[in-house]
Amino acid sequence: MFDEFLNKAGEQLAKGEPFAVALVVRYQAPISGKPGNKAIICADGKMWGWIGGGCAQPSVVKEALKALADGQPRLVRISPSASAEEGIVDYTMTCHSGGTLDIYIEPILPKPHVLILGRSPVAQTLAKLAKTIGYAVAVAAPNADRDTFPDADTLEVTLDSNAMKIAPQTFIVVSTQGENDEEALEAALQTKAAYVAFVASKVKAAKTLEYLKERGISAERLAQLRAPAGLDLHASSPEEIAVSILAEIIQVRKTSAAAAKPANVLAPTQQPKDPICGMTVDRTSAKYKSEFDGNSYYFCCAGCKQTFDRQPEKYTVATAH
Repeated sequence: MFDEFLNKAGEQLAKGEPFAVALVVRYQAPISGKPGNKAIICADGKMWGWIGGGCAQPSVVKEALKALADGQPRLVRISPSASAEEGIVDYTMTCHSGGTLDIYIEPILPKPHVLILGRSPVAQTLAKLAKTIGYAVAVAAPNADRDTFPDADTLEVTLDSNAMKIAPQTFIVVSTQGENDEEALEAALQTKAAYVAFVASKVKAAKTLEYLKERGISAERLAQLRAPAGLDLHASSPEEIAVSILAEIIQVRKTSAAAAKPANVLAPTQQPKDPICGMTVDRTSAKYKSEFDGNSYYFCCAGCKQTFDRQPEKYTVATAH
């Protein structure tokens, strides 16, 4: 089971997709989850693994998606009687199983990815700085080598846009500075990367944009280009320019994170919720169902259905399907 868990986590990492790990760290009987039980929650809300009974799962998924959005781990307690305690997110367990679960949830987010096109002094310094702060660094440039870019995670000697691996948090910096400027910038703009910056003067950038417009790059895409690259720090040396570019990338990342959750973190698939415990139920395979006031209600277990059937009007706040 542990090998399967590692393989699943490895698959998510290889795809560059965010996920959260939920680990049971404490329990009080009676409850099915035990310390060491673990699960992976993907960005679409799907869960793989085991952390306990059905009533615990919707709460864990909810907090896991929050963790993916804000990047912060959390300790979740699910028990029959919630009590406020600093550092713990409390959920009331309404199912009949009873017991208590403490579950640690940690988000696993892909590293920000800097793709540098070019082998200029600015490119070399930027690769070193980005690696220092924990970014994944890729370099693509004809004649680029390991002696010039010892810190790069990957190194390509082609500017083919089809060969460029673009993730949701890929930041492309074109720093060719006289070597294949047009080819590199055209390749960068043909990708779907949200951030593309060009190390060049305003005059050089304007001339290059005219060329790319004639090459068929849309005006909308050209308007997204950041040129000159970097924050306006009045930088002059290659080292200062590299710092200004990395500062801009950090600013863009933080601003985007504050405004919204990551683009590839999605809301769970819309399914009915058990009106008693709040668990998401697959309507196509649900064994327990009740009709009330012209609406259908789905349940995770016989106990929840029984509770509902005794006093259905009490649970009209549940979503009807």
